[in-house]
Amino acid sequence: MRALEQFKKLEELFLQFSKKASVFSSLIDDTVEDMTDSVRCNSPEEIKSLRDTLSQFQTELVQMRSDFKQLGALDKQIKSYNVSKNPYTWFTLEALDDSWQDLQKLIKDREVELAKEVKRQEKNEELRKVFAQQANSLHSWMADTRTALIDTYGTLESQLQEVKTKSEEIAQKKDALRRIEELGAQAEEALIFDNKYTEHTMVSLAQQWDQLRQMVLRVQHNLEQQIQARNTVGVSEERLKDFTASFRHFDKDRNGKLEYQDFKSCLRSLGGYDLALAETGFSDPEFETILSEVDPNRHSLRSRPSIVSN
Repeated sequence: MRALEQFKKLEELFLQFSKKASVFSSLIDDTVEDMTDSVRCNSPEEIKSLRDTLSQFQTELVQMRSDFKQLGALDKQIKSYNVSKNPYTWFTLEALDDSWQDLQKLIKDREVELAKEVKRQEKNEELRKVFAQQANSLHSWMADTRTALIDTYGTLESQLQEVKTKSEEIAQKKDALRRIEELGAQAEEALIFDNKYTEHTMVSLAQQWDQLRQMVLRVQHNLEQQIQARNTVGVSEERLKDFTASFRHFDKDRNGKLEYQDFKSCLRSLGGYDLALAETGFSDPEFETILSEVDPNRHSLRSRPSIVSN
């Protein structure tokens, strides 16, 4: 009878150890899989998520440590019966202990890797902010400069002098663009491909700067032509001012250009042109003649300086 009771007790211990060992081993395998995921992140939010996951694992370690102690107690009881093999599982306490020790080392290594990644992300975030501040500042300056070039006032000579000043300022801003390009290169080297602090890129800013440089050269050239036309043909400066005011009225988008129909309305408002109403849509020989003079290549949009110079 005593032998039967011992057999039943041993069977119960075997089954308890088997079940707990299976669950414990699965937990270790799942944790190891998560702990070996790449820690290379693209944003502070990603690294925070990984650190939160690690913190959760560290909390679960307390329960896992308790489970392992229970396995140790069961193993001790089983071995008190002088048996060495559990018929219900291939797990042994020694093998589980090796996995347990490996897991704890892995978690410590993970802490070190995440700490390094946090520093990298902090550095990247600072680089994003510096790039954005300079990029936004340059973009704002270029937008204001474009507006200033479109909305020039005063005599032709004063406008020309103002445009020349703007031209010098644009040239000086090349250094600011160069610094942004250097920051952009650093961002690419650091594998930074997004920046929530700005919508501008070094490529888009370089294109805008080049367009602005071309614009100021074009405006300066057209003003010089207007001055020459005034001095040689005799077009009064008052007439030029009237046209400029009318042009600005019809330039609804404030981009310094007019569509054909808006250009036609602009000419009608000045008087002296017997042009059909813009909304009729019929062919207008006189307007076609004017277009042939000011826009022989039919570029569709007409700029104020180029129209006035013609």
